[in-house]
Amino acid sequence: MHAPLADLVRPAATVEPDGTVEGYASLFGEIDQARDMVMPGAFAQTLRTRGLRRIPMLFQHDPSEPIGIWLELVEDFRGLKARGRLIPDVARAREVLALVREGAVDGLSIGFRTVKGRIDPATRIRKLEAIDLWEISIVTFPLLAGARVRAVKSAAPRRGGADGRPIRRGPGLRR
Repeated sequence: MHAPLADLVRPAATVEPDGTVEGYASLFGEIDQARDMVMPGAFAQTLRTRGLRRIPMLFQHDPSEPIGIWLELVEDFRGLKARGRLIPDVARAREVLALVREGAVDGLSIGFRTVKGRIDPATRIRKLEAIDLWEISIVTFPLLAGARVRAVKSAAPRRGGADGRPIRRGPGLRR
């Protein structure tokens, strides 16, 4: 069996000196492993009513593991694009940064409640038309294969070492 095309073309992360992560937390029209498909506009209401500070960045969906803050959450033609910053004063955030930088962890996953959805009787796929977004996590195994951290900028080292210039990892991804 061949690897899915999304896995073959997934860009590697870049590492630069400021601590942000970005990627798609959800992709419209894609079926996840739970047979859910998020439809365009599904996040519109929750983004308006909750705002950024009420949607935490967690590790592995664990509410006792906040690791950062979201700086931008935007629906575009492709899905829910997320840009946030890991908090370097949080030990777990430093660990997650190292894991993401090395490619050991790169999944994004949403925690939500379905507001409006319908199951297609022919395919048994649940189409999510409105979602109450509770949190977005950096995870090891996302249910949606394409929901990945696309870039990471590492926090500047606290003691000596790096000269502050970006380190590029992998072909073709620049920030």
